[in-house]
Amino acid sequence: MRVYTVHMRRPTLDPDRDIRLVKDGFSWPAFFFSIVWALWCGLWLVAVLVLAVDVALGAVLAALGGDPLTNTVFSIGSAVILGLVANDLKRWTLFRRGFLEVGVVTGSNVAAAERRFWDQRPNLAADLVR
Repeated sequence: MRVYTVHMRRPTLDPDRDIRLVKDGFSWPAFFFSIVWALWCGLWLVAVLVLAVDVALGAVLAALGGDPLTNTVFSIGSAVILGLVANDLKRWTLFRRGFLEVGVVTGSNVAAAERRFWDQRPNLAADLVR
């Protein structure tokens, strides 16, 4: 079972309510595709920050005369760090866009977790069909 945090925009009786689920834990797509992953997820500021960190890290290693093995180790290290914090960066971006964390659910995938969220809160689901 995977754990997801549930984020909802304007959790009042608003028909334009939006819901997003964010998986907790390591993000393999962020590890392998860092900037492309950030752009794909709409995390524009995160993509710019990742690019800036990569450029700065490369410049520092070049100034210190790092060999290819050192460059590879630091590159993999920065990818691991991004994989560890990627879903937290998604949550941060959702918060900046007006979403509030309204719950935590588990499920085998996103659809099952969302279904479980709505099953636990039938009053919210009933408000959506009005």
